[in-house]
This record gives sequence, structure tokens and C-alpha cells, in this order.
Amino acid sequence: MSSAQQAMIDPPLAANVQQQLQAAVAGFDRDQLLWSSGYLAGLAGGAALPQSVPAATVVAEVWNIYYATETGNSRRVAESLADKARDAGLTVEVQDLRDVKPKSLARVSRALFVVATHGVGEPPDGCELFFEYWFGKRAPSLAGLSYSVLALGDSSYADFCLMGQRFDARLAELGANAISARIDCDLDYDAPAADWARSVIDKATAETPPAAPARLRAVENKPRVSRDRPYQADILTDQIITGPGSSKAVHHIELDIEEAGVSYLPGDSLGIIAQNPPPLVAAVLKATGLSADATVNLGGDDLPLSEVLSAHKEISVLSKPLLSHLANDHAGIAGVLADRDTLNRWFKTRQVIDALSDYPLQWSAQEFVDQLRSLTPRLYSIASSPDANPGEVHLTVAQVRYQLYGRDHWGAASNYLTAGHESVPVYIERNDHFRLPEDSSTPIVMIGAGTGVAPYRAFVEHRRELGHRGDNWLIYGDRHFASDFLYQLEWLRHRKDGILARLDVAFSRDQANKVYVQHRIAEQAATLWAWLQRGAHVYVCGDADYMANDVHLALQNVFETQGGLTPEQAIESLAELKTAGRYQRDVY
Repeated sequence: MSSAQQAMIDPPLAANVQQQLQAAVAGFDRDQLLWSSGYLAGLAGGAALPQSVPAATVVAEVWNIYYATETGNSRRVAESLADKARDAGLTVEVQDLRDVKPKSLARVSRALFVVATHGVGEPPDGCELFFEYWFGKRAPSLAGLSYSVLALGDSSYADFCLMGQRFDARLAELGANAISARIDCDLDYDAPAADWARSVIDKATAETPPAAPARLRAVENKPRVSRDRPYQADILTDQIITGPGSSKAVHHIELDIEEAGVSYLPGDSLGIIAQNPPPLVAAVLKATGLSADATVNLGGDDLPLSEVLSAHKEISVLSKPLLSHLANDHAGIAGVLADRDTLNRWFKTRQVIDALSDYPLQWSAQEFVDQLRSLTPRLYSIASSPDANPGEVHLTVAQVRYQLYGRDHWGAASNYLTAGHESVPVYIERNDHFRLPEDSSTPIVMIGAGTGVAPYRAFVEHRRELGHRGDNWLIYGDRHFASDFLYQLEWLRHRKDGILARLDVAFSRDQANKVYVQHRIAEQAATLWAWLQRGAHVYVCGDADYMANDVHLALQNVFETQGGLTPEQAIESLAELKTAGRYQRDVY
């Protein structure tokens, strides 16, 4: 036996050191193990280990990075900022504001905030108590706090970035010192977020010189699947699951991700890198009078206008920047922008094609493109359990295509997914705040309407596959029993097999008086209260504008009528339920 072979059999490590090494790399994936081996080889080749420094000689000043997120964008920005700050030698800690006790901010001296606005100028779900405290009268002085705020929003809402703007103003009012001015970001936030990160890191390093040298990071030898590096997933199945006579076409779509090297959990979403429907591109070109072959500059590249409108720019959802440009020549648009309620109605009912057709301008191709937002990924709640469907991910997709104001209206991602493509670019967007209980015996109540049932299919599949003992209750609503009961046979089989302990449905158009899920909650208030006393977790998924608010009020009423609470106590109890992770919402 050669000496090299003997060395492989008898490593020059004591048994206890081998155990420590095995413990250190437990859970590493293949890429991490490969990088670790290269790192250790580099040390063996003569790279010096950092010299230890007595703790008393260097005190690392911690910069706390807080994020408030609904869709994951704020978290992504915060994590990227943390990486860049560590590379610069700063010591940072990243925290979700859902997990932060409001009063603890008073003990912090350095903080960077990435704050999203959800819905109509509201904080993301689960962050309400934090902002309520700091906007309240009892909030103490923050004169010793150095901070900066990055506000994330969606300019297709009237209250664009309002939560970040309000919080920035409130911190200043409480005496905190802004080290860098707030930046407001739309959905295409990458460039302004990067500018903000550079600015705050420069200011932070000037204020608190790094306690450690700038960090060198390993170069990954295999790109990870992400929003910036999507995986081209084959479409295995595309089946319409609404019946004849339905007013909508809902598709069940199955995609192959076996070779993607990704994992997901029930509650996560799948990001779709979509393109705009060709008929919509043609309609926009006609409304603007521009040529498909016109050349425009995008990020330093000269591209045909048709390609830019197809794959790079948002041409379905209306936004403030485009309306603001139109308002320069149309007083009617200026009036819309001046009235918040009217503006929100426009955003809900009109698309880009409506504004371009009803308020025409003489555009140049470059001028037009410069007024459009970047086309951003769309997120769909995953409708499958990875244990029940290994190597696959399932979606429930309502195809958005309808006529209004005499024109066809289109959804970008839903039509892209159902257009017959063999594959589509995707990535996993984790959602740590829409998760099954850690205790498998905990009962769950799932409330949703329409395609909001998608994550519950994943939940129930997962609990069945893993043998969870907790009771499952589905409260589901749609328009018609005969044509719109999504996954009907699966739910009925789960009910028959005892996987579903309860199944309550509300089909709004099957009787003279419309019945919705909130009515079923009211009817079953005593039973729901009993489940809550057993520790049940409550989930709500679906439309944010109507269904989610109505369900929230119905739940509040359960606390009042069954728990004997005042309205104020019921509101506080629901907020505490959210903070405890027992009331989780995935609304859009």
C-alpha cells in the first residue's frame, strides 16, 4: 500500500477533532463542501490564518439591519446589504421586524431599515405592533440612533412607499440622526437599492471603522437558482380545472424542477420570469403609433422596441410614472393624480393600454420606454408538497384575460404560463411567515377563495404524506359549485379519509343572497373559537382588497362574541395571534 493510500485511510486527525470537523460541515450541500475543501487546501498551501485579537482591544460596533416584508423583496435587499457590509468589514445583524420587540429599538444605536408598504399604505403583515408602538404617543426619544431607511413600494398604488416615508419622518421626529437620505423604490428596485447600499456602507464605515479587515468571499463554482439566475423548468402538465360555464379559466400546472438543485416548503411561492402577451405588445405599439423595429437603448444595449416591450418592460399594470408623464399634456390625468381615491380606482380597473388609447401623445420610442417600469417577476403560491411530489412544483393559475372599456385586458404571467411553452424560467421565493406549525399535532384552519386555495393543497398533501396528527379544517369559497370548486375530488377524498376534519364551502352565486367565506366563519364561530382554544393556527390566502379584510373582521367578531372581548381587545388579540405566528396571511 502506498503512503498516499495509507494517509487516506488514516487521517492525521485525532478522533475528537474528526468529530468536530464532521459536526462543523453537517448539513452542507455539495457546493459548500467543495468550497470548504478549497478553503482548507488554501490554508494548507501557506495562507495565514487571521491572528486572534484579545476581545478587549477591538469592540465591534453592530449595525442592525431590519426589514419589513410582504413578498420577500425587503428581505432580499436586507440580506444583500448585509453581505456587502460584511465584505466591507462591518459587523451586522439582520432581523425581520415581525420578530423584533418594539421597545428593543430604544437600546440600539445603529440601524438600517428596509421597509415595504403593503396594500393601501399599510405595514406588511405581522409588523403592525412594531409600527403601532413607534407611531404612538408612548414612543421614547431616539436621539442616540444613527439610521437610514430604504422604502419599497409599488407605484401602481396611490400610497406608494408610504410606510417607509412615514417611518423615516417619525424616526427624525424622535431625534434619530439619518446618516443617508431615504430612497423610495418601485418594484424594479435593484439599481436604487444598490445606490442606497453603497451610500449607507460608506457612511457606516466612516462612523464606525471596521473592526475586521474586509472579508473575502468564495466564488461559487455553480450558479444558484435565484431571481437573477432562474431555472428553465419544463412544463409537465397544463390542465384547466374549472368546468363548463365558469367565468374564468383556472389552470393546474405542474413543472419539473428535479435537476434545479432547489428545495421548497409548503407556503413558499414560485417566481415566474414572464413575458408580455404578443397581442398586448401589438396593441401598445398601435396605440403609441411606434414601429416594432424602432431601436431603443436599454441598459447600454440597443434593442428593437418590440423585444423591449415583450420581455423587459411592464405594459399591463398602470403606474404613477407613466400617468405623471401623460398629465403634462392632459389635464384629466392631472386630476386623477390629484385625487387618491380616484387614482386607486384607476389602478384597480385600468391598464397601460387604456391610458395610452384614451390620452394619446406623440411619443418617441426612447421617450416611451423611459416612462415604463421594468417587467418584474410574478409570484404564485405553490400548490404541492415536495414530499408528495418529489422533483415537481405545482401551481394554480387563473388566466387573466377580459374586456373592459372596449379593449382586451391581459395578465402577463398567467398568459405566459398558459401559452403552450415547453418550459419557463422560475425560482423559489421562500415565505417563512406562511408555514405549517412546528408541532405536527397542532390543528390548522385554512381560509381562502378562488386560487387562494393553492397553498392549502400543499399543506394538506404535506401533512398527509408525513403522517401529521393535527386536525385540518378548510373554509373555501368561489362562485359556483358546479364549475368553480377547485380540486373538488381531492378535497372530498381528503374529507372521506379523515385528512380533513372539516370542510365548509361558500359558493357566492348559487343562491339569491351571496354567501362568502366570512359568512361561514360567522356561522361556525363557536366551533372556530373552540379550535383556537386548542391552539389552532389560522391561515388566510387570496384577495387582499376584499376577502382578506372581510375575513379579518369576521375573525375579530369571533373574538368578541365567543371570547367576550371588547372590539379593542379583539383587535389586540388578533395582533398578538399574528405575532405568535398563529394567524398568518398570504394575500395579494
